[in-house]
Parts: sequence; structure tokens; C-alpha cells
Amino acid sequence: MTAPRPFVLTPGEPAGIGPDLCLLLAREAQPQILVAIASCSLLAERASQLGLTIELREVGPHGWPSQPAPANCLYVWDTPLDAPVIAGQLDARNGHYVLETLTRAGNGCLDGSFAGMITAPVHKGVINEAGIPFSGHTEFLAELTRTEQVVMMLATHGLRVALVTTHLPLKDVAAAITAERLERVTRILHHDLVSKFGITQPRILVCGLNPHAGEGGHLGREEIEIIEPVLTRLRDEGLDLIGPLPADTLFTPKNLEFCDAVLAMYHDQGLPVLKYKGFGAAVNVTLGLPIVRTSVDHGTALDLAGSGKIDTGSLRVALETAYQMVGSQS
Repeated sequence: MTAPRPFVLTPGEPAGIGPDLCLLLAREAQPQILVAIASCSLLAERASQLGLTIELREVGPHGWPSQPAPANCLYVWDTPLDAPVIAGQLDARNGHYVLETLTRAGNGCLDGSFAGMITAPVHKGVINEAGIPFSGHTEFLAELTRTEQVVMMLATHGLRVALVTTHLPLKDVAAAITAERLERVTRILHHDLVSKFGITQPRILVCGLNPHAGEGGHLGREEIEIIEPVLTRLRDEGLDLIGPLPADTLFTPKNLEFCDAVLAMYHDQGLPVLKYKGFGAAVNVTLGLPIVRTSVDHGTALDLAGSGKIDTGSLRVALETAYQMVGSQS
């Protein structure tokens, strides 16, 4: 069923493969109303480079389309660049352009114009070179929506992995895993699995922080002093939480068969497993936001921009996930 409001797609770094992904996707008729927030001139130039004939139909707040685009057509809310773009070559002058596309998308979701947003990859480094402090989509959207705590979750077929901490140096992880943070993240994960994914009673497997989940305190006491007390308190409220479990044996078919998500303590504890299982067909979901936001699971791939040699699999999963999340809320 077609949602009554458009979804929006931000192409991310203009010199990367985000514009290519939008154009390659547009070769097919879309199941939902989808609007790209991007520079029309950029998309036209990249389409020419790729040898694609895509009709770019300009739309905007004056009137959004009411039907999905047909094949070889893309709805575009034109957003001007600050500098010309050469595929594969970063230019810090376009850092503000990237953030403008995200701001338009986020605000449109907040005011009800859009059903949800899907993001292609940005390049954090070049945005910072533009003099704009930027640590990632997740943090930017949390600030834009005035959300105190968000949760990063990646998903692929048969596995969802959420993170207690995200982009931190490993030496800072243990100190960041406080009882308060763990409780907030677990509550958000449980809540959004119910409200945005339609899972009535989600079962969550929780990783320990230390090898062997601390080995009874011999390899660290975070499990005993922080993780176990929080999980016990939340179980008493009715949450179905298993753990803390040793991460090296948690990711086995026997354990994953009957769970809805895994909660990992840090970035490289859970995501290598997920990306091994589903790289190219995984999606990044930001939980805790008052809006629906999904993203691809890969980077800007500057060396492939304009080549046509890219896989749209992750973008398709990101779109399908956003559509399903909105459908679960209706």
C-alpha cells in the first residue's frame, strides 16, 4: 500500500556514489512516493556520466507528488551546490550543501511533510574540513530533533545489532558504559522494536563487555557491577533480556534463532559479525528519534563514483526497511 506522504532520500557526499545510487534506483518504478533532496544539476551531470536517461521532475514544499514516480523518473527537491562537483574528488566547499539536504529532510519529517528519510553516505572528514563540527548522521539528527539519546542499530536478513556506544576510541568504551546509559539504550531498543517494527514482545540478547562476559569477575567487573543489575531491573518490568553473554559465542545460530535483536557494548563488538553476514544488504537504523530514519551500511566509495560499477542492494534494503517501519506504525 502506498503511503500518503512522500519519503525523502538524501544522496550524501556529492562526489561519492550517493547521486549514482539515486539515479540507478530511478530506472525502476517506485512502490512509494520518493523525493531526492539534491542538486538537479549534479544529478543531471552524473546521469550523463553514467549514460542514463532519467527525467528529473522538480518538486518542493509548494506541492509534493501524490503518486510514485514511474520508471526512469526521479522527483527532486532542488538544493543548490556551493561548488562544482567532480566525481571522486572531495571539496570542502560543499559541506554546507550536504548538511542543508539533511536539515531539509529532517525538518520535513518533523513537520509531517515526509513519512521518513533514507540517507546515502556522507564523508565526515570533508564536512569537518569545511569548519563544521560533524561526527555523523546519527548525532546530527539527534541534535536537529532535540533527542537526548539515540541508538544506532544495523540490520540484515536474520540479524539486528544495536550499540550501547558508537564512535568512541576503545580506551574510552568501559567508562562510557554506565548503568544510566545502558538502561536508556535498552529501553529505546525495546520500545522501537515494538512501536516501529511491530514486534509485540521482543527478545534481546545482551553482550558482556569483557572476554567471556568477565569470567565471574576475573576478567573485569563491569558485568557484575553494571550490566547484570540493569538487566535484572528491566526484566522485573517485563523486558525479555538474555545476558550478559560472551560475545564470542553469542553470535551462533542456536542463540540467534529465537531473538529479535542483539545489544552490543561497542561498535566493533557487534558490527563485524553483522557486516560479514550481510554486507551490501544491510541497513543502518537510528532508533529513539521521533522520525523514521534509515541509511545504507557502506561509505562514499569515491573511487567508484561515476563508474556505474556499484551495487544498490543496501539502498534497497534501507528503503524497504523505512517503508516497513512506517507501515508498522499506521
